[in-house]
Amino acid sequence: MDTHARTLLTDGLAQLRIDADGVAVDRLCALAALVVEWNTRFNLTAITEPVAMVRKHLLDSLTVQPYLRGTRVLDVGTGAGFPGLPLAVLNPELSFQLVDSVKKKIGFVAHAVSELGLTNVEAICSRAETLRLPERAHTVVSRALSSVGEFVQHAGHLATANGILLAMKGRDPSTECVDLPPPWRVVALERLTVPGLPDERHLVVLKRARL
Repeated sequence: MDTHARTLLTDGLAQLRIDADGVAVDRLCALAALVVEWNTRFNLTAITEPVAMVRKHLLDSLTVQPYLRGTRVLDVGTGAGFPGLPLAVLNPELSFQLVDSVKKKIGFVAHAVSELGLTNVEAICSRAETLRLPERAHTVVSRALSSVGEFVQHAGHLATANGILLAMKGRDPSTECVDLPPPWRVVALERLTVPGLPDERHLVVLKRARL
């Protein structure tokens, strides 16, 4: 990553009020470089230009940092590792499981975990709706994976009884939040701001309704 992109990253982290040391910033830069390297062979993402990578992948992923709950985080439909890998870099004390049904993408995630020296990440190749885990997650997150209703239907069983679902969306997803599969309900709909990016970003926070 060039100096300009790295500066945008450090400035963006400061704007998000994320305290990242030099090791974490180096790992985020190394992750971006790995995505670009693998993308020449496996077409992981359409976003590879350094500035766009910083804003649309790294900083975008980290906008949900304040909403994480508990110690176990599950990223459903992680693709090339977003938002899971940047969040794992910034939260070494948390346990992350990154899930995707595409082998080449989860293969990249496993490679990135090894190259970055992350000890808090497990890469899993599976569809969310058929996945069963020994321990369910306190936070389940998805980034532009599907409609909010489909996310709840496919991944709700992966959260603990008091766990939360975080659906990262672009434009206002209010219409997607009608008639959700019970017992899930929306507890917050937040407008997110990605430093340097004018595009709309929203976050839907969901919990199970108490009986």
